[in-house]
Amino acid sequence: MKQRQLGTAQVGEIGLGAMSFGGMFGATDEATSLRALDAAHDAGITLIDTANIYGLGISEKVIGKWGRKDIVLATKCGIVSGPPRSVDNSEPYIRACLEESLRRLQRDHVDLYYIHRRDPGVPIDELAGTMSRLIEEGRIGGWGLSEVSPATVRQAHALCPLTAVQNEYSLWTRLPELGLLRTCNELGIAFVAFSPLGRGMFGNRPIRREDFRSGDDFRHTNPRFVEPNLSANLAAVAPFRDFCRQRGWNVAATALAWVLAQGDHIIPIPGTRTAEHLGEWTGVELTPEDLAEIDRILPSGFAWGDRYGDHQLAFVERYC
Repeated sequence: MKQRQLGTAQVGEIGLGAMSFGGMFGATDEATSLRALDAAHDAGITLIDTANIYGLGISEKVIGKWGRKDIVLATKCGIVSGPPRSVDNSEPYIRACLEESLRRLQRDHVDLYYIHRRDPGVPIDELAGTMSRLIEEGRIGGWGLSEVSPATVRQAHALCPLTAVQNEYSLWTRLPELGLLRTCNELGIAFVAFSPLGRGMFGNRPIRREDFRSGDDFRHTNPRFVEPNLSANLAAVAPFRDFCRQRGWNVAATALAWVLAQGDHIIPIPGTRTAEHLGEWTGVELTPEDLAEIDRILPSGFAWGDRYGDHQLAFVERYC
């Protein structure tokens, strides 16, 4: 697999998002998750991305049991699960969460530690100071922010250089193009794109609501996956599927190739619960003509419905 820069490390250009190991998209089990991690490593994936709230620690425990140290490992804190859900970026809370994560991950440090959501009640200089101290103490290799604005990135980076910024980015979620991708590129910060396959919308077969495997699957209430938006989105994506089929390409691999083509500093982290899906992510190289045709088929802003429900947008920084 080709490599991309993440701080001082070189990682595979595609990483693995481990949210689904915690059951966020339906029931799973430890053995299946461990097989997926083995398959990812065999495929050249060297960045594994998790968080303390994924299954309330289940995802981290699975990765800790897997035990490989020849990877770059990222986890996150900052969201207080609730109910009601809230955020906390105070130093005592961050330190307590980090110790719990390290115990589950069976590590004495983590390579990359994200603030999962920005707490507006904690000044950015206080937050940067906390993360700087954790770096100096050797508890974390670098730090990152998630779902933040370009202005926050510039302010934070000036105080304590950021390794990565993680926001949602895919063919149907293009907000980072309005300043965030450019800001990260100018500052030498890796942009880690989560949900690059649109939470299954750009899988190799059209998604159906009956595919949502449990009541805990948050797509049941996600605006883009409820009617009439779901039918409208499936219809909009159908020509893209035809485009891929005519060329003999996997839909998922094509969608990931599009994300990769938007900048050398971008690292997508698709997620899966199973080893089988990993084979669907590579094998497509896009020409400028291909990219122009994809942009014609799926222009920016084509999606019906917001990417989150109102309750999930409460702590996402909005800047446009």
